[in-house]
Amino acid sequence: MSDNRRPRLDTPRETRRQLVPRPNVDADAFGVFAESFARYMGTAKFLLWMTAFVAVWILWNVLAPESLRFDEFPFIFLTLMLSLQASYAAPLILLAQNRQEQRDKVVAEQDRQANARAHADMEFLAREVASLRMAVGEVATRDFLRSELRGLLGDIEDLQRPAAPDDSQPPPDQVSRPGP
Repeated sequence: MSDNRRPRLDTPRETRRQLVPRPNVDADAFGVFAESFARYMGTAKFLLWMTAFVAVWILWNVLAPESLRFDEFPFIFLTLMLSLQASYAAPLILLAQNRQEQRDKVVAEQDRQANARAHADMEFLAREVASLRMAVGEVATRDFLRSELRGLLGDIEDLQRPAAPDDSQPPPDQVSRPGP
C-alpha cells in the first residue's frame, strides 16, 4: 500500500502561495533614488534647511503661547522626528555607498586590465627596439662605406696608373721564377 502524502525526492514541491504579496521594487531605480538622497544630504543646502527647521521648531515651542505649541513636552516630538529621519537616512546612505563601491570595483578592474595591456605593449615595444638595435649594429654606416669606397678608389687609381720603370726591379716578363 503506498502513501501518497509522503513527498518524493524526484519531484519538485508545489510552490507556496504568499499570503501577502511582496512589492516588486526595481532595485536600480531605488538605488538611484538612494544615491540622489545621500548626495543631497551631504550638501550645505540640506544642512541649512535642517538647521532652519530645528531653529523654527525650538523658537516656536519656546516663544509661542502654550495653546499654540504643538510639542507639549520639552522637544520630545522634535527628537522623534530627527530619529525617524536618521533611521531612514542611514540605510539609504549605506545603499548609496554600496553602489559606489561596486562601481569602484568595476573601474578598478578596468584600470587593472588597461594597465596589463599597457605593460604587455611596453614589453613588446622594448623587444622590438632591442631587435632594431641589433639589426642596426649589423648595418654598414655611412662613414664605414665612405672609407671602404675611398680605399677601393685608391686601389683602382693604383691599377690605372702606368707603372714607371724602376731600375731596381726588372720588368714583369723578365722576372725569374724559382724552379721546382
